[in-house]
Amino acid sequence: MSELRVERVVTADHLDALRTEWNAVAETMRPRLPFGTWEWATAWWRHFREDRAAVGDSLRARAVRDAAGELVAVAPLMLTQRPRVGPLRVRTLHFFGADPNITEIRRMCCRPGREEEVYRAVLADLESDVQAWDWLVLSGIPESASAVLAMPGLRWSREFPDYVLPLPASWDELRASLKPNTKRSLRQCYNSLRRDGLSPKRIVVSAPEQMESGLEHLFRLHTALADQKGASRHPDVFRARRTRSFLVDVCLALARRDVTRLFLLEVEGKVVAARVGFVLGEELYLYYSGYDPAYGRYSVMTTMLAEAIKWAIENRLTLVNLSTGNDASKARWGPREIVFREAVMVRPRMRARLAHGAVAVARAAARSAWIAGLAFRLLGRRAG
Repeated sequence: MSELRVERVVTADHLDALRTEWNAVAETMRPRLPFGTWEWATAWWRHFREDRAAVGDSLRARAVRDAAGELVAVAPLMLTQRPRVGPLRVRTLHFFGADPNITEIRRMCCRPGREEEVYRAVLADLESDVQAWDWLVLSGIPESASAVLAMPGLRWSREFPDYVLPLPASWDELRASLKPNTKRSLRQCYNSLRRDGLSPKRIVVSAPEQMESGLEHLFRLHTALADQKGASRHPDVFRARRTRSFLVDVCLALARRDVTRLFLLEVEGKVVAARVGFVLGEELYLYYSGYDPAYGRYSVMTTMLAEAIKWAIENRLTLVNLSTGNDASKARWGPREIVFREAVMVRPRMRARLAHGAVAVARAAARSAWIAGLAFRLLGRRAG
């Protein structure tokens, strides 16, 4: 029998009161993620919570304590209703992070080794409140809690990888471990600038009073990358004012704890590349980036990443998290893959099952339309 006690957190004041305990739990997690901190969760709730007739979010978080009253985990859950009232509304229970690609990994904040029993305790509490939701989405389930996926009523839906790079004691040692084509690419990045008489300079912003002005470089370069024509399209996730305000808010809050690092690459006095990072213990999580397309021929984004990794080694960090998504810019460093899974539980009633099925069909149709549009654009470019 589990001795864990589940508290229901349904007010912002209760959420705020968990700050110190929450961050103490987040510090024990591996890998360390900015999305698991109290600052990220509360900033997200302030900026992205919906409160409209068409859609409304309600706080339904859970705090899990052991027999001694010590906090073991926090499940930052919310209930989303579409529409907010009426007989046709559907009610989804899920973690904070239902945003346009801002929260890269949505998961429970939990002490290592306790994941499976915590998930079981939270699920038992949620099932006792089954009248309050139609379906439940649990994302970011680590491999250490994979047994939870076999629980009755819980259905695996998808998985996504996170890539982490363990760091040696020196940059030379890391470079020696890379494949020949990656070594050659790194040399070309620096040599191409030198051949044109240009010298790159790394700047690292950490002071809260400099963070907001520094982030303006990131926003400018991220938008410039998204707006360039004739290349692979990158969505401008910070185009909306709300997303920019959120990132400024959360970066400032974490900078006050000496967590945020803004890496800037300057060439002849001009910032040409930028990337946000978060130092969590001995780990560096690398977040979104941007660069000036006019300097694309110098591969300044690769140089920016190399400089961030060099900085991490110089500061004796043990790991760089290259974030989610399987692409060549990560694979060339030979990182280790960590897999997170997502599972869904649909309330055992006909109305909930029909509603969930209808939403799934609508989302599949939307994805198909997006893929078809992308293929049309690519084929059109090639044909032209």
